[in-house]
Amino acid sequence: MNHILKVNNTDETVNLGKILSSHIDRKMIIALDGDLGCGKTHLTKGMALGLNIKENIKSPTFSLINEYDEGRLPLYHFDVYRLESLDELFLIGFDDYINKDALIIIEWASLIYDALPYNTNYINMYKNESSPYKRTLEFNFSKEYEKILEDTIKDFKGEINNVNSNS
Repeated sequence: MNHILKVNNTDETVNLGKILSSHIDRKMIIALDGDLGCGKTHLTKGMALGLNIKENIKSPTFSLINEYDEGRLPLYHFDVYRLESLDELFLIGFDDYINKDALIIIEWASLIYDALPYNTNYINMYKNESSPYKRTLEFNFSKEYEKILEDTIKDFKGEINNVNSNS
């Protein structure tokens, strides 16, 4: 299922992530792509909040993966930007991680596209040239996860409408 959504600022990006993960109740792989500074880690922070993870989320740029096990579901957060080869990915146990019952988020996922399973869900993030904080998110979720995306979009738009009507 494809869908495009616009966010106006970092708070909305984090909130979108929180809403998305509040609908996740089983293993799910989310592949994030977008330019530097487009909000991939902010979206991940929101997803961690939706899983009730209290720890501060930072991008694992140099360690490749950060693990967070204290939430409603474990979160395995990959950043493959500095990955030198697919061999390096498999040496850290990537196959084991993607088979766990957890939320697996992979930043810069297009760099390892060939290693991703068929049911990976993709979110591409784009900066808006007219505003430094606005982003466009393009979702491409597998059929298995369509309901999660539909519910997320509905809830997010409902919250945005409530905020706008209370302003």
